[in-house]
Amino acid sequence: MRHKILVVDDDPDIVQLLTFLVERTGIGVVAADDQPSAREIFDAERPDLAIIDVMLGSSSGFDLVAELRARSSIPIILLTARSSDDDKVRGLEAGADDYLVKPFSHRELIARIRAHLRRHPRGADGVIDQTVLRVGPLMMNVAQHIASKEGRTLDLTATEFRLLRYVMGRASTVVPTAAILKEVWGHDDPGAREVLRVTLYRLRRKLEDDPSTPRLLQTVPGIGVMLSLEVAEPFTGPAPS
Repeated sequence: MRHKILVVDDDPDIVQLLTFLVERTGIGVVAADDQPSAREIFDAERPDLAIIDVMLGSSSGFDLVAELRARSSIPIILLTARSSDDDKVRGLEAGADDYLVKPFSHRELIARIRAHLRRHPRGADGVIDQTVLRVGPLMMNVAQHIASKEGRTLDLTATEFRLLRYVMGRASTVVPTAAILKEVWGHDDPGAREVLRVTLYRLRRKLEDDPSTPRLLQTVPGIGVMLSLEVAEPFTGPAPS
């Protein structure tokens, strides 16, 4: 059965355009123009991915993102006409995996959709990842989706969790930006690098004592990101029973 995505936008021209672009790739589309109808269609159709516009008339796309995220782990791409970091942070904190700022490239949109669908294959049960990572003051139980710092549980989104997991497994090593984007988001383009920048900013707010002068999650300009710790040897083992 082919993939199916949910498009939510109160502009019928945008819905028509997105439907045309997506369906010609062989992916099915169901559409809604507000939060109540999106909720009903989501429950009835069980889409594999959602594209949600920030502005939905009288309702907010941020609220819909948060509602769908609480009910499902499907990838969510946010569309916004605003380029401010506040909107990007708000969308990602609500649970979006990715965002695109209008106007965006049609090819970029399709590339993002395909990348997220590859990372979340339909009906893929898979084997539960029992990995536990311990690096300095950080601990992560992948199976239970729990991360903590010095015993304090960190409230991380799914994307933040994937990013932290990737760099924890490579502590004290500069991880190239392209490698992070391929592993965490599944694609690498100028827009994706902006998503990474905002996600790092948000993750530092949860990890660092002083996010303005990060000690743990450091950016190496022009190269990538390094999890820099005094005790930097990662430990991998089975999850505790």
